Amino acid sequence: MAVSPTFLEFVEELFAPFGPIAAKRMFGAAGIYCGDLFFAVVDDDTLYLKTDAETRAEFEAAGLAPAELTNSSGETVQLSYYAAPEEAFEDADVLAHWTELALAAARRTAAKKSRKKKKS
Repeated sequence: MAVSPTFLEFVEELFAPFGPIAAKRMFGAAGIYCGDLFFAVVDDDTLYLKTDAETRAEFEAAGLAPAELTNSSGETVQLSYYAAPEEAFEDADVLAHWTELALAAARRTAAKKSRKKKKS
């Protein structure tokens, strides 16, 4: 599992209109951040966008595949990130739609984490 520097640069440029974009390498993949929001993952030069209970059905209805990893027990685990549709790489409106879904999911996740910290 590798991420080519060229593809990572392409992804950063792709998302530039949405705010300050940063890629952080992690476990052979790269996390994509818009400001403080972790909203995408690049693995094996595939772009995956964050989903949650509110957005996952739309990704599934579009036939998009979830990111998966194999845990230390050898079990395959689905992540809450789904492959971006190919059209998003060619059409700014399609990109905006799917990116906004991912950013909204990331905002909700961040808000939940913030509420949990306040309770502690």
